Amino acid sequence: MSKTSLIPFTTTMHVRDTCLCLHVQRAARALARRFDEALRPFAMTNGQFSLMMSLNRPEPPTVGAVAALLAMDRTTLTAALKPLERRGLVEISANPGDRRQRRIRLTADGEHLLAEAVPVWKETHRALDEQLGEDGSKRLRADLLAVTHAPDADG
Repeated sequence: MSKTSLIPFTTTMHVRDTCLCLHVQRAARALARRFDEALRPFAMTNGQFSLMMSLNRPEPPTVGAVAALLAMDRTTLTAALKPLERRGLVEISANPGDRRQRRIRLTADGEHLLAEAVPVWKETHRALDEQLGEDGSKRLRADLLAVTHAPDADG
């Protein structure tokens, strides 16, 4: 028995075929799986790689600066840091200039692990660049940045 719907099935098909949010989510999941698999030998996810790479700076960044770069709220970032901290890959300490702020830095073990993972990340990225064709990655990054930095509907 077929149920009657307030939304025609053609609308469902239209959303499936045209929804940018759906297509970006699907692509993000596929990319995440690809990089997770590549980074598995390092017991690291793509998110942990990005987080650790964001700490590779001359001076340890604040929690707020890292959260902003990774488009995460502070609570989510703090939760993501805990396994890395337990593994001794990152350290979190009070900011000497402002004790209310916390700074995050890679430990020597974290730097070494990241240095080992970078060539695998590069090779995975090279294969992806090849798959996307000439200037494909460049265009995709530009389009994603345009969406990321687009003004909100309210603002």
